Order: sequence, then C-alpha cells, then structure tokens
Amino acid sequence: MKISIIVPTYNEKENLPVLVKKIFDLKIPDLSLLIIDDASPDGTGQIAEELAKKYPLKVIHRQGKLGLGSAYRLGFKKALEQGADLIFEMDADLSHNPYDIPRFIAGTDEADIVLGSRRIKGGKIAGWNLWRKFCSWGGAETSRLALGLKVKDPTTGFRCYKKEILEKIPFEKIKSNGYAWQEEILFLAEMYGAKIKEIPITFIDRKKGKSKFSLREVAEFFVTLIKLKFKNPDN
Repeated sequence: MKISIIVPTYNEKENLPVLVKKIFDLKIPDLSLLIIDDASPDGTGQIAEELAKKYPLKVIHRQGKLGLGSAYRLGFKKALEQGADLIFEMDADLSHNPYDIPRFIAGTDEADIVLGSRRIKGGKIAGWNLWRKFCSWGGAETSRLALGLKVKDPTTGFRCYKKEILEKIPFEKIKSNGYAWQEEILFLAEMYGAKIKEIPITFIDRKKGKSKFSLREVAEFFVTLIKLKFKNPDN
C-alpha cells in the first residue's frame, strides 16, 4: 500500500526538518512525502531540497503564495498519478503529531476519509487562548449548521483519504484557495457518499514561525459557505 503525505509550506524552515525526521522515523513502508513550497522567502524550499537527498520526498516549487487549497489540489493530483492508495493532508508547523499517522492508516479499514478531530471525546487543543478557541469553534459550528456536515471538526487539517473517494470527488473543481478548502471538500465528500471517521488528536499550537491565518481567509471562508449552500455537485 502506497502512502503519500502532502505538506504545503510557506516560511517553515525551523519546523520542516523536525517534521520530516519524525515522519520517517515511523518506518512505514511505501510512505513518501510531497512538499509544496510557495516560494518561501525564508528558504524553506531549499531546505526541503536538502532533505530530499536523505529522505524519500519530492519538492514542488511554486512561484508565489498561491494558497492552501491550490496546493492540495496539485498534491492530490500528483499523488494519484503516482499510484498512492492513501493520501494525507498535514500541516508543516508541528501542530499535527506525526506519531498519530498509524492510527489514521488503521482507520481507513472502515472509512473512506479519516479526520483528526479536536472536537470529539479525547481530542483537545493545546496552546490557544480563549478567543482563538472561540473563533475556531464558531467556524466549525457555522460550517456544520450551514452545510449540514455531520462531522464534529470540519475545519481540521489533519486528514487521510482513500484514493477511491478522491477519484469520485471532483476536487479539481474546488475554487477555495484558503482554509475554506477543508469545508468544501468535506461537503463534496458527503454528497458523494463518503464514509468519514473522526479520531481524537491533540492539536498543539505552533512554537516557531507565524500563523498564515488572515482576515482575508475569514472572509473567503464565509463567502464559500454561502456558495456551497446552493452548490450542485455536478457544477
């Protein structure tokens, strides 16, 4: 079984080497990493190339900060072309624990998509203040209510997809380039009958680097919800 982990990067020079080492310390057979770097001015792309000399990973260099959604669209396409059976989404900032990866893989025995959830029993968030927790909770609940999503944590970015569901979902039609990507692909997945399983994770706020979340992302998030409310999956 071939496993591909997609990691978009922008200014993660301090975090990326730690993340890559932890992933490959797991010794999971047929696991590869695809790093998609958006021309990080801190040199993350060059660091990724150095890591590629030691680990089974590939690097795609893009010409600017093109967004999370477009990075995953490209990453999924490449992973499917290379014959991946399982495809992961994962952040580069160490907020997602690589040692949880085997639990995601096990979860695909009974689901098409496995989500790392902070909002089910056993899940938690470490390092956020009350305001950020409230904003995150509000975004998740707004998504669930507006779109009728069944999952508890639709905004999570730690995920594993079976190739079979990605081959059904027209993810190339997803227009969101920011964090709204997460809700949009889940919305389509539920439309196409995906069986989704949530497993508890501990989300740890980044220790190094700066968050990429912005007011523009917030605006896109709510615009996307409105559009999806009236979306036909065949359009």
